[in-house]
This record gives sequence, structure tokens and C-alpha cells, in this order.
Amino acid sequence: MLAQSLAWNPAVLLLGSRQVGKTTLARALAAERPGAVFLDLERGADRARLAEPELFFARHRDRLVVLDEVQFMPGLFNHLRPEIDADRRPGRFLLLGSAAGQLLRQQAESLAGRIGTVELPPLLAAEVPAAAQSLAGLQQLWLRGGFPPSLDAASDAQSHAWRQDFIHTLLQRDLPSWGVAVSADNLHRCWRMLAHLQGQVFNASQIGQSLGGVAHTTVARYLGTLVDAMLVRRLEPLLPNVGKRLVKSPKVYVRDSGLVHALLGLPTVDALQGHPVAGASWEGFVIEQVAALVATQMPPGATLAYYRTAAGTEIDAVVEAGSRRIGIEVKFSSAPKPTRGFWQALDDLGVTQAYVVAPVTDAYPLAANVEVLPVSQLPQVAQALQGG
Repeated sequence: MLAQSLAWNPAVLLLGSRQVGKTTLARALAAERPGAVFLDLERGADRARLAEPELFFARHRDRLVVLDEVQFMPGLFNHLRPEIDADRRPGRFLLLGSAAGQLLRQQAESLAGRIGTVELPPLLAAEVPAAAQSLAGLQQLWLRGGFPPSLDAASDAQSHAWRQDFIHTLLQRDLPSWGVAVSADNLHRCWRMLAHLQGQVFNASQIGQSLGGVAHTTVARYLGTLVDAMLVRRLEPLLPNVGKRLVKSPKVYVRDSGLVHALLGLPTVDALQGHPVAGASWEGFVIEQVAALVATQMPPGATLAYYRTAAGTEIDAVVEAGSRRIGIEVKFSSAPKPTRGFWQALDDLGVTQAYVVAPVTDAYPLAANVEVLPVSQLPQVAQALQGG
């Protein structure tokens, strides 16, 4: 998808959290482009080369210019606009960012019509052969998460240690270097609390009380910081006109399951499966797979939300594209049985096709319009939404 976006747009912004593999992917792509220029803006020496951006860009107008960690110099977007207008040839700039914060979004908006955006998530079950081939492989991906250094570690202990180091470095070094003025200790406590409340409806006041009386506005700011760093997902509710009282607050998920387990001190599958968060962690794991499909394989404009009424009718995820809706329920069971609220939700929303995603090895029908699906076969959802 990245190469395709570069073939269409003069500039592409590749977003993804730290250590997800953006630099590796960009270097591989740059290696295929003779003369490509690669600058890591975390390094002072590379930032110095851009002291006069207009001159630098004009000098390398015939090459692909890759700018890694662009959040260190967000003002570059203002210099890119006139340069792109001078030569709108596709594939001129590839920008890599580890934060999708307000400043970066605002700067990117100045390039409207000139820049494409691609998000690189952690590895998905459909991309990891072991996860598609066996439940043991799937459990390892779920436990360790999709960051390549964590998944490829020699042991669960090494993987857990890497994730602990990742969390420490991000809070103590990376976020402050991006200009985030938040106490690392307080943000860590909030992040751990969100891991405990994985998949629950966000209540800033309740979390603030659990953190010792922190104001709800401060908790909301902490959440915004973690969302901007692409570490937490805020899943908004679907609000159809169904004549029922609807839950209107977002649900919140720590995006990578491996980070959930590191935040809660769960280094092994045995420790995870014996913990109360296991079901919610599995739900978040599946939601991230679905979100990645919505962003990369579904029709433009497709959206992801959840549906819940005050009476308890609910479905974990609803994907919408135009007038079509696909329902997705997540169950942490090898013999999943949706509740009555799930079937009612299908009726409320007029869903004609739904899936129950569970830790199973093979798909099978549950009803005329409902299929139980392994995580690795989630790309079928995209095909169904496109009528494939």
C-alpha cells in the first residue's frame, strides 16, 4: 500500500508507533530508488542538513527524499508545500512519523491534496505464518504483541523485558523529546489503569479518582497524549437513529496486546490466561486487527465503531462503508455463543452479515448470516464488505 500511495502522491506520510518497523520498510523502499536521500531527523547532523529546506529540496528534486521521525521538525510541512507545487511529480517525499499529535496533523493539513497518509500497525495475525497455522503461534502473537523485536525475541522473558524497556524509554525519553509536557510517572500510572480497564467505556472522572484524585480534564489530556502517540485507541460509538437510549462515550483500548501484558506484569501465556484481563485483552487484540483492515483493505471512507444501548444490547465492532454494515463480535472461547444482546444488535442495525471472531482454527457457520472466524481469516470481512 505504501508503494501504491507513493505512485499517486507527491508526498506520503507513514505513521506508526516507535519500533513498529517504519524505518526498515522505508529503507527497503528507498533501496529500490536510485539516489534516494534518507535523513533521520532525530539526529542533529541530519537536521543540520535541512537548515535551508528550500535549497535542500530543490537540490534533490529528482530523487526520493525520506525524512524519518518528522515530528522533530513539524515546521518542514510549511516548506514542503511550495516545493511540491513547483514539481507535483508523484513519489518525491516519504515522511515517517511516530506521533499523530495535533501539531503534526495541523501541519499535514497544509499539504491537503498533495500528501497521502498510510498507517503501519504492529504485525497482524494474517501476516504471521505461525499465528495462522496453529493456536500456539496465535497465542504467542497475542502474548507478545506485534512489535517485531518483541515477537521475534528468543524467549517470552526476553520479549517481556524488551516491552518493559520500550515503555520506559517512550515515557522517559521519547515523549519529552517530542515536546510532551506530562509527568512520566503520572502518564505511566494512567496507561496502566487503561490496561486494567481494557475495552471499557471511558470515564475520566472514575479513572481520576482511582489515580488519587486527578482532575478529569487531566485524565483526558493523558488519554489524548497516548492516543496521539498511537499507543491507545479511542473507539467511538455508532449512533444510529434506532429510537433507543445509546451509550455515547468512547471505549478505550491499549492498542498492542503485548504492551497490555507488559503494563500488567504478565510475562507468560499461563499468567495471562489466569488473569481477569484475558478476555478484554483478546478483544483488544482482535479490534486492532479489524482497525488495520478498515485502514488498508476496505473501501475509502469505511469506519469502525461499537454499538451499545443503555439496556445492554451491544456488538463489539461495526464496520460501515456507505450503506453497508458488517457486525463483528469477539469471544474468548473455542466454542463461542453470542448473547441475546448480540442478536438484538443485528436487528437494530439491519446487519446482514456478521462474524464472531474467536481462538479457533477453522471457520464455520453459526447462523444463516453469522460465521465463526479465526483471527487470521479476518481479511474475509473486507471481501464481504466489498461484495467479494
